[in-house]
Amino acid sequence: MAKVGTVNKLQIVKQVDFGLYLDGGDLGEILMPSRYVPDAFKIGDELEVFLYLDSEDRLVATSEIPYCEVGKCAHLKVTSTSSFGAFLNWGLPKDLLVPFKEQLIPMVVGNSYVVFLYIDVTGRIAASSKLSKFMKEEDGYNFLKNQEVSLLIARRNDYGYKAVVNNEHMGLIHNIDILQPIEVGDRMNGYIKNIREDGKIDLILQSQGGEAIYSLSEDILKWVRAKGGTLDLTDKSSPELIYEAFKVSKSNYKKAIGKLYKKRLITIEKDGIRLA
Repeated sequence: MAKVGTVNKLQIVKQVDFGLYLDGGDLGEILMPSRYVPDAFKIGDELEVFLYLDSEDRLVATSEIPYCEVGKCAHLKVTSTSSFGAFLNWGLPKDLLVPFKEQLIPMVVGNSYVVFLYIDVTGRIAASSKLSKFMKEEDGYNFLKNQEVSLLIARRNDYGYKAVVNNEHMGLIHNIDILQPIEVGDRMNGYIKNIREDGKIDLILQSQGGEAIYSLSEDILKWVRAKGGTLDLTDKSSPELIYEAFKVSKSNYKKAIGKLYKKRLITIEKDGIRLA
């Protein structure tokens, strides 16, 4: 069934002077205005379209695909404000409304915010920066430790960065685990570091699994050999120096050189590591 606020594949049922009508199932026939009609088509063809309400609140189909769909999050810029709320550029001619009551903090023209798209009580598409209303922050037990996940960095707080996990949950990257520059709106892959007793999720940007440690230990060994048999990074070196060299956490670096030490491939000395 066709859904408002998402991309749908709909069949052309007839042509009129002002566009095409598409089969919207339970939504009835949906107009695709002439400006969106492809150069070549025939009745019965399926078109990939986005459904939304135009400026006159008519349900229409467009070939223009916005930056985000209903049920998902995006980082969008405020273009204007009014007595109704803030309006965001989401890639369609009609800007997207964030009502005042759905703003976590008052929105400012020119700034960008991570928002969740939803259908309001009138059937219109709207957005909210109050992500916790739509995303779970607890009950993360369906995730596994060290599971790879997709992240959207949502906001900064005193403890680190809150992030949207797989577009369905909220998690936290603690300050101690932030080893690279990140900003609100960044999309990246990350990993589940821990599921706390209350079901909240701790995140990390580098894998801590055995395969990752094995790969890192191989990289370190190659590096030591390339440097003539020594490397001036120990398990006591700063996280910044370790990240600069290998783009990994200090914890993972310590595990990797510990693995090499146990295999008697290196020795760990006060000023660095050496080939055994």
